[in-house]
Amino acid sequence: MIKTALFDFDGTLANTLPLCFEAFQNVFEKFDNRSLSDEEIIEMFGPSETGIIRENLRHKNKQEAIELYYQTYREKHGYYVKENDEILDMIVYLKEKNVQVGIVTGKARRSLDLSLESLGMAELFDETITGDDVIHPKPHPEGVVKAMSLLGAKRAETIFIGDSEADIEAGDRANVYTAGVTWLPDYDPNRFPDKTNDMFDTVYELKRMIEG
Repeated sequence: MIKTALFDFDGTLANTLPLCFEAFQNVFEKFDNRSLSDEEIIEMFGPSETGIIRENLRHKNKQEAIELYYQTYREKHGYYVKENDEILDMIVYLKEKNVQVGIVTGKARRSLDLSLESLGMAELFDETITGDDVIHPKPHPEGVVKAMSLLGAKRAETIFIGDSEADIEAGDRANVYTAGVTWLPDYDPNRFPDKTNDMFDTVYELKRMIEG
């Protein structure tokens, strides 16, 4: 029986990836005069947004670049990222079933809080672990293990749900049930390894599994 559901955020609970791409592209074009594709930005994923900029930006004024990232993220959020009633209902449904609900994301705390507030999700989660809260980003299992520890969750009763290979590997290395999701736009069906325990194309499929 599943008693704890941990979710990735970008591409799993909210379609924020196009917003992230534009914010990063704005930063690298302004400060490094570099035009980066979405694929080139994905290759940088792992650290939080601030970590990505600090590690990959050539320009010396990294803090100003970080502030531009968050300015773009905040100003364009409403344009790119819309509330998703099915996902909101799913989180409420899980809580009604007495399932603990948490987030394990590589995002920085600053951008996660902005997104959760904007989407009306700020009060829904029992625990949130961001890229600022761990030393080792996914696919390392540190974030998943930390969330479970804070929630008092048992491995056999926990599921970790995400939209990328790094998510699935992190859950697998934490020895919990893993599920890949393709229920939001812009997903890449080739990003999931064979070790995925389950795949959900719709929110309903997760609900059905919890009921079962």
